Amino acid sequence: MRFELFIATRYLRAKRRQAFIGIITGISVAGVAAGVASLVVAMAITNGFRQDLQQRLLGSTSNISLQRVADDGIQNWPALMDRLSKESHVVAAAPAVFEQVLISRGPRARGAILKGMIPKYERKVGDLLTTVKDGSAEALEDPAPKHAGVARAPSPAQPESETSAASPDSLAAVQQRVSAMPPIVLGKVMADSLGARVGDPVLVTSPQGELTPFGIVPKYNRFRVVGIFNSGFYDYDYGWAFVRLSDAQQLFGLGDLISVLEFKVDNLDQADALTSEIEDAAGKGFMATNALRQNSALFKALKTERLVTFITIGLIVFVAALNILISLIMMVMEKTKDIAVLMSMGARRAQVRNLFIAQGVLIGAIGTAIGLVLGYGISYLGGHYHVLTLSPEVYSIDYVPFAPRAIDGVWVALFAVLISFVATLYPSWSAARILPAEALRYE
Repeated sequence: MRFELFIATRYLRAKRRQAFIGIITGISVAGVAAGVASLVVAMAITNGFRQDLQQRLLGSTSNISLQRVADDGIQNWPALMDRLSKESHVVAAAPAVFEQVLISRGPRARGAILKGMIPKYERKVGDLLTTVKDGSAEALEDPAPKHAGVARAPSPAQPESETSAASPDSLAAVQQRVSAMPPIVLGKVMADSLGARVGDPVLVTSPQGELTPFGIVPKYNRFRVVGIFNSGFYDYDYGWAFVRLSDAQQLFGLGDLISVLEFKVDNLDQADALTSEIEDAAGKGFMATNALRQNSALFKALKTERLVTFITIGLIVFVAALNILISLIMMVMEKTKDIAVLMSMGARRAQVRNLFIAQGVLIGAIGTAIGLVLGYGISYLGGHYHVLTLSPEVYSIDYVPFAPRAIDGVWVALFAVLISFVATLYPSWSAARILPAEALRYE
């Protein structure tokens, strides 16, 4: 062991006449440990939010979306999808129809985004159908019957008489009528708010109405709930529903048109470049966008929050460094005689300076080691057991995610040790300027 490190460890272990210095040293170690643990936990939380939101956003929906600039629908989409699927980095493609609708069951109603899709393609670009927990999405695989039609809201002169027949239908007839309805898959929060369960009928009303002698009346159709998905992402669970592509086209009167082509790519880091390539390959009149661009404000806010969190909680380490500074200054004052004796025996000023630098760095290193163990331990427990719950209506997820990274621990440790080192500069410089003759004159 080097001379300076040997003396520094002796000073840390030895009993001091002034116990107050030992208390300050202990507080310094605890302060560094608390600061490091807080930084590790804060970084794990911000990492967890970023990763969780990114995975849910990018995993639940497509990476890139292509649509017509004029918003008049995409014609001959099978040929276009087949051609664009052969573009580089494109893993999968899927057709879809998106429209705002009103879904109701009895007196309860909720606005929703209705997505018409083909399940075998949809599962390749998004994961929402794989999160069906109640019921099954297999009914969406069946082709829609050709005789299926879309109803129109009854006019004042033509009241709906389905529920007001003179003779009530038998239970078997009602069940048969419900089973003949086209299938729909709802999000869990939406199903709960509607009071809908698997097998229940719901009414889907499109705001795109038809012109009649009585004015524009909305179109509607009844669907049978065949599945309820629970992605854990509030926005999707509250406001999304899935139907067959053909049923959505009939409801919205689109014929064989679709509103968007969705793509999944193998490299999201090049999402902007791939978006431009797909847009160019599609030709004039098309516009493409990607999920990262659509949610850029969210990801930028998370990055800014991470930086602000690091700076704010880093002040704890700065306060601990002030304790190290005070502790070393008092140590120099107490050990003036020892320093003078060491210098009289041949110790160089640089060695005396390094002695107190080593002592301060040791305090910082011990506190950092304790803080890393505490921080990663808390992060592991918090991430494994989901001990902190959130309101999904506000945060979109129902628990605080923890995602500790090793690289964050390295940066936090370097930051803490560096601050501890800076705190030793003035006390070590003061110790090296002690004159042995002056210090020992009255001994």
